Amino acid sequence: MLESRAMADEIALRVVRKAAEVERAGWDALVGGGTPFMKWDWLDSLEQSGCVNEKTGWLPHHLVVEKGNNLVAASPMYLKLHSQGEFVFDYEWAEAAHHAGIQYYPKMLVGVPFTPVTGHRFLTAQGEDRPRLIRFMGQALAKIAADNKISSVHVNFCLDDERQALAEVGFFTRTGIQFHWQNRGFKSFDDYLASFRSDRRNKVKRERREIAQRGIAIRAVESEELTERHLRTMFRLYKGHVDRLYYGRQYLTQGFFDEMHRRFRANVCLVLAERESKIIAGTFNVRDQTAMYGRYWGAFEEHPFLHFNVCYYSAIEHSIRMGLERFEAGAGGSFKQLRGLDPEHTTSMHYIVDGKFRRAVERFLKQEREMILQKRELLLDRSQLKPEYQEP
Repeated sequence: MLESRAMADEIALRVVRKAAEVERAGWDALVGGGTPFMKWDWLDSLEQSGCVNEKTGWLPHHLVVEKGNNLVAASPMYLKLHSQGEFVFDYEWAEAAHHAGIQYYPKMLVGVPFTPVTGHRFLTAQGEDRPRLIRFMGQALAKIAADNKISSVHVNFCLDDERQALAEVGFFTRTGIQFHWQNRGFKSFDDYLASFRSDRRNKVKRERREIAQRGIAIRAVESEELTERHLRTMFRLYKGHVDRLYYGRQYLTQGFFDEMHRRFRANVCLVLAERESKIIAGTFNVRDQTAMYGRYWGAFEEHPFLHFNVCYYSAIEHSIRMGLERFEAGAGGSFKQLRGLDPEHTTSMHYIVDGKFRRAVERFLKQEREMILQKRELLLDRSQLKPEYQEP
């Protein structure tokens, strides 16, 4: 167990070993309008269903900051025994550390397990000095790592104000790329199609026709319409997809999908494909009032263009129908750009304890950032959208 207490003036920080040690209402009050993945129910569901624990290599060590008896800041943190399920890849760092005689694992990770979605990583109460609290928590993380002989601290998919505050206390910035769809004021799917260059627009129409000609219907199911049977079918789809991939890893359990039905239906949206009244494919998405987040996919049958129609076209069509601002399709996959999702930067912050290793990582990140900036420019040059729909 990590040494867990730090104090500064009138505020005190401690580490708790499970979300259940923090009052749900107090934690969610800090989340406010943040992404659903930071809600207490999401994090606690991962713990209660056995997705994160010592066996899976994710040991919860959440940070809470209190002023008197009031919760003023919090952060989901995990002691990691590997680098799986993070989507900010540091396997080369682990190998370099090994060659240098440094024990890389365990390491400390601030973020949401298995969820490459940018959002608050340091929750702070309204009216508090947010930059000061982030700096305080960042310094505490660095001290906990050093005191407990932990190699490093990683803050994945964080916000820009968190980047600025953490940089002031010695964290390094790492930049990545994801593909997001932005709603440019579209009122219908035809409006979305009109944003494409003509050749790509015709290809999208053909891919949609192919599905219809095969008698496949696709629809979004969410909120009160979601049944336990829907979620159990989605688990089978998810598990079947993972099992078919040689590199696939099952991070989620049946119990997690059951918890989603029981207490997270307001934020879950399944996009399901049906043929002859039977579900043949689907995606598990999470949404709030501004965005849809694509998470997991699976299919019982194989059909041309089924994946693109379920994961992208129908999810985007539903996002337009619901008036959402964007659709985030998760990590990887430059093929997403062919469906109108263009590259966006992501940010993670990293603190390395060992001085020599720290300098090596800093040099690497500086070179990598330049490459990422160039890569994004090249990708934007290949955008399938008309110039007036591209990001300025």
